[in-house]
Amino acid sequence: MNIEKKYLPLIIGVAIAAGIFIGGKLNFSDSSDRLFTTNSKKDKLNKLIDYIDLEYVDDVNTDSIVDVTVNKILDNLDPHSTYIPKQEMEDATRSLEGNFVGIGVSFYTYKDTVTVIRPLEGGPSLKAGIKGGDRIVMADGDSIYGKQWTNERIIKKLKGEKGSKVKLKIFRRGESELLDFKVKRADVPIKSVDASYMLTNDIGYIKINRFAESTYDEFKEGLDDLKDNGANSLVLDLRDNPGGILSVTKLIADEFLEKDKLILFTKNKSGNIEKTFASGKGSFEDGHVFVLINENSASASEIIAGALQDNDKGTIVGRRSFGKGLVQREMDLGDGSAVRLTISRYYTPTGRSIQRSYGNGNKAYYHDYYKRVDNGELSNETKIEVADSLKFTTPKGKVVYGGGGIIPDVFVPIDKKMENDRLERIVESGIMDYFVFESLDKDRSAFKDMSKSNFINTYSVTDDEVTEFEAYLELRTGYEFSFSSYKEEMKLFLKATLAEQLFGNEASTQIINSNDIMIEKVLDIVEKNNATLTAASLN
Repeated sequence: MNIEKKYLPLIIGVAIAAGIFIGGKLNFSDSSDRLFTTNSKKDKLNKLIDYIDLEYVDDVNTDSIVDVTVNKILDNLDPHSTYIPKQEMEDATRSLEGNFVGIGVSFYTYKDTVTVIRPLEGGPSLKAGIKGGDRIVMADGDSIYGKQWTNERIIKKLKGEKGSKVKLKIFRRGESELLDFKVKRADVPIKSVDASYMLTNDIGYIKINRFAESTYDEFKEGLDDLKDNGANSLVLDLRDNPGGILSVTKLIADEFLEKDKLILFTKNKSGNIEKTFASGKGSFEDGHVFVLINENSASASEIIAGALQDNDKGTIVGRRSFGKGLVQREMDLGDGSAVRLTISRYYTPTGRSIQRSYGNGNKAYYHDYYKRVDNGELSNETKIEVADSLKFTTPKGKVVYGGGGIIPDVFVPIDKKMENDRLERIVESGIMDYFVFESLDKDRSAFKDMSKSNFINTYSVTDDEVTEFEAYLELRTGYEFSFSSYKEEMKLFLKATLAEQLFGNEASTQIINSNDIMIEKVLDIVEKNNATLTAASLN
């Protein structure tokens, strides 16, 4: 008999027992003393695990059993209660902190060499004079090129303690010798505001990609600049924003709402309700705000959209949001890993829960997008399913619904030209980034003295460049491609990718937005409103 099969029931039994033991500690309503006190049942489980460690005939990794079991337990709770293993905690924490310590370059390994795509804004490499196209060939005397140098190994070599220095040798086209740089490692911001610029003379635009610790400061800086430039209306783009830190979300919502307006309230297992109100210190309470959302706008994005909609503030534009109305709290498990456990639900000011059902399991929950595609909801607002039992009314009498996301005030169907699966797969694969980099790397002199605004307003991608990209795709993938039906869209994506490598995310976002039907809808609304006001004043 196979030994593994023979003892499999024992291992599974221990896993379940260990899971119950750990799960029993995750009750946030208890004090820490009560959570970790001992009793005969917990002692029994501890003894069993210790016994297996000491006496079981085969080696068993009880740590891995516990990891698997914790995930199985959380899978049976809700889709947003998650376990974060020790090896993933750094990345998970960094995303919410909004910065990391390093030299601050975006790079990829090109022909076995660390090649800088561009130095990151606010990072030490930019200050040191490192440029896009530079090849980093040595770090602290060690050669870091060749197939043995994986991305993980390269990152580990270039990272280090904050304030420490790394000596780099860099090859730069046009230079006869390697260049020496000494870069002091520092905090490198991970920007959560992709873009902040003026759409028109009086309409500002801000795009937030997630809500991290640094997001409010980034947002406020952008908002203040827009106001200084004459913005009395704002487009707040929260499309594809999955959420983040709740406290940061409240600060941003507070910028738009008058004093004592309810932003949201949460309710926990015990029925305790915690309400959050606007402070009255917001700097855009008198301005009109348009919030852009889509089916990937979740959690914190929905809190802002719901708070404004329920207070009859501004206009929500787009498609029904994701539908996440659960609040998580992180608990350190003592070994470097953590659990983010759902501890309460949040409700919009009218009392709506916008959490959609997860009763059919996590797989069905995360495949809801395809259900929306199949029922036609992304193209036709009449296909959005609502329940009269979840109908609410705002102070000014507007009807809103709970039960599965924020339904926008103004519906905008999906743009089948710009948001089709084929183009999105190509863009997300990164192959366009490689093509653009290799094309740019042949001769950067054409862009040497070109400003960001000049590039955005005057540069055009040619038909020949699209054809070259088709040939590049065929060479790299072995499949034949033709973009004859999407030539103009492909030109836009190629230009946006080039802009990102030359100037950063804001330039790329501005270019994509130049052909964005949601933004066009906002501008159309503003134009019609202005025409109505003009006609009324004349009468």
